[in-house]
Amino acid sequence: MNLRLTPIKWGRMSLLSRHRWFAAAAGITLAFAGVSLFAHKGFALTVFADLAGLVLMLAGASASLSNAASRPGPQRSFWTLIALGLSLWISNQAAWCYFEIFRHREIPDPFFFDIILFFHVVPLIAAVAWRPDILKKQARIHLSLINFLMLMGWWIFLYAFLVFPYQYVTLNVRIYNIYYDALFLAENVLLIAVLALAALTCSGAWRRVYSHFLAAQVVYTVGSQFLDRAIISGHYYSGSLYDLPFIAPIAWFAATILSARKWDLPAVEFKLVSRWKKLVPQLAMLAILSLPILGIWTLLFDKSDVPSRVFRITAVLCAMLLLGAFVFLRQYSQDQTLMSLLGESRRAYEGQKQLQNQLVQQEKLASLGSLIAGAAHEIDDPLHAVMNYSEQLWSKERLNEQQTALVRKIVNQAQRTRDLVANLLSFAQQAPGEKTLVDLPVLLHRATHMLESRRPGKVQVRVSIDDNVPRMQANANQFFQAFYEIIENAMDAVEEAGGGSLEILVQRHGSEVVLRFSDTGPGIREPQRVFDPFYTTKPVGKGTGLGLSAVYGVIRDHGGHITCRNKPEGGAEFQIVLPLSEAAHTAGASG
Repeated sequence: MNLRLTPIKWGRMSLLSRHRWFAAAAGITLAFAGVSLFAHKGFALTVFADLAGLVLMLAGASASLSNAASRPGPQRSFWTLIALGLSLWISNQAAWCYFEIFRHREIPDPFFFDIILFFHVVPLIAAVAWRPDILKKQARIHLSLINFLMLMGWWIFLYAFLVFPYQYVTLNVRIYNIYYDALFLAENVLLIAVLALAALTCSGAWRRVYSHFLAAQVVYTVGSQFLDRAIISGHYYSGSLYDLPFIAPIAWFAATILSARKWDLPAVEFKLVSRWKKLVPQLAMLAILSLPILGIWTLLFDKSDVPSRVFRITAVLCAMLLLGAFVFLRQYSQDQTLMSLLGESRRAYEGQKQLQNQLVQQEKLASLGSLIAGAAHEIDDPLHAVMNYSEQLWSKERLNEQQTALVRKIVNQAQRTRDLVANLLSFAQQAPGEKTLVDLPVLLHRATHMLESRRPGKVQVRVSIDDNVPRMQANANQFFQAFYEIIENAMDAVEEAGGGSLEILVQRHGSEVVLRFSDTGPGIREPQRVFDPFYTTKPVGKGTGLGLSAVYGVIRDHGGHITCRNKPEGGAEFQIVLPLSEAAHTAGASG
C-alpha cells in the first residue's frame, strides 16, 4: 500500500514545488478575500490592504531587478523595463499609503500620482514590445526602438492633450475622470493586445511568461473598471472586495517573475508576416499625421476655455518638434544601416571574387601541371638525342666555320630547351617537399644577400623583422626559392625604373605570419594575371613566366596565400600570409 502511495505523494510535492510561487499567490489572494469579507471597514483594514499591495509590488520589482542582473543582453532590458513599470506603480501605491495611513485622509481627486499610475503601463508595453524571445540584428534593434519611442511619445502627448487641461489648467473633476478613465482603459487594452500577440507568436517558457502576464493584465483591466465605478458611486473603501482584482493581478505578476528565474528563456529566430513588420512604422507615421489634425481641431472646433486651447496648441507644437526629431533620427539610422549593408556587400563581393580567383588559379595550376608533366617527359628524350647527335657531328666531322657556328647554335638552343623542360618538370611536380622547422629570417637574409652581391648599389634593400616571429614548419628549399623569385622580380622592376628601394617586412599577427615585399618600381601591368603560368613581361629568353606560378603553388602547399597589388604611391607590393602550426607555436613559446 505504501509503495503505491509514495510515487503519488512525491509527484504532488514535485508539482507543488514547481508552482510554489503561483500557489503562494493564490493563497495570498484567498487570504485577502477572507479578510475583506469578514473584517469591518476601518483604519486597520486600510493599513492591511495598502501595505499588502505595496509589499507585493516590492516583491515583483525586486525579483525583476534580480532577473535583470542574472540574464543576458535583451532579457536584461526586458526585466529592467518590467522593474521600472512596477517601480512607478510602487510610487503611486506609496502615495496612497502616505495619505491613508499617515495623514488619515482620503485620496484627493484629481491626484498628482494619477499621472504616475497612468505612465507605469508605458514601460510594461515597451518591455513586451521589445520581444527578447526573438533574435534581432543590431540595426533592426535601433529602428524598432526609435519607432516605439515615437509611439510612446505620441501616447504621452495624448495624455497631455486630453487629460491635463482638466487636471491643472482649468480644473473640471467630472470631465477629467471621464477622459482619464477612458485613456487608462485604452492603455491597458493596448498592453493586453501586445501581450496576446507575443503569447501567440512565441514558444517554450516565453509563452508561459507572456500568458501569465496576459491573464493577470486582463483581470486587472476588468477589475479596475468595477473599482472606478465603485469610487464614483461612493461604495469603495480600501480593503473592500473591489481591491481583490487589484491584489490578485499583482500577486500573479510577482509569482510569474519569481518563477521565471528557474525557466530557460532562449531567444530564437522568428519571421513575422510582412504586414506585422510594417505595423509599428505605420502606426508611428499615423501618430505624426494626427498631430496637425488635432491642432486644426483645437483651433476650429474646441469649445473649451482659452487657457485650455492655448495649452493644447502648445502640446501639439512640442509633440511635432519631438516626433520630428525622432523622424530625423530614424532616417539617419536607416541611412547608416544602408551604408553599413553596402560596405558589407562590397567586402563580401571582394572576398568572394578573391576566393574565386584563388580557386581558378589552383585549377589552372593543377590541370596545367598534369599536362606539362606528360609533355615534358615526351620532349626530353628527343632533345637528349638532338644534343648527342649534334655533339657527335661537331666532334667527328670536319665542318667549316659556318657549319660549326650552326651546330653550336643547335646545341645551345637544345640546352636552353632542356633547361626549360627541367623547369617545367620542377613546376609540375605535385608531391610536397619534406617540412621541418625553418627560420624565415635566415632564408630571407640569405636570398637578399645573394641577389644584392650580384647588383651592388643598384637597389637598396631594407629588411625589418619582428622579434616574436617563430620558426615555422616548412620546406626550407622551396621557401628559399620562393623568396629568391619574389626578391629577384622586385629588383628587376626597380632596376627597370632606374633604381630605387625594396622593403621587406615580416610581422606576426596572432596565429599568422605576414610577409610584405614592397618596391618602388613601375608597378605590375596586370596584377590579376601575375600568378598565371607562362605570363611574363620580361623579354623573350629572359623569363619563362613560371617563377611566380611556382611561388603561388609553394605558398598554397604550406596552407598560406599570396596576393599582389599596385600601391597608390607607385610600385608593387606582394603579401604572403602563412599560418603557424602547433609545432611553430611550441617552438615560439620555448624560444
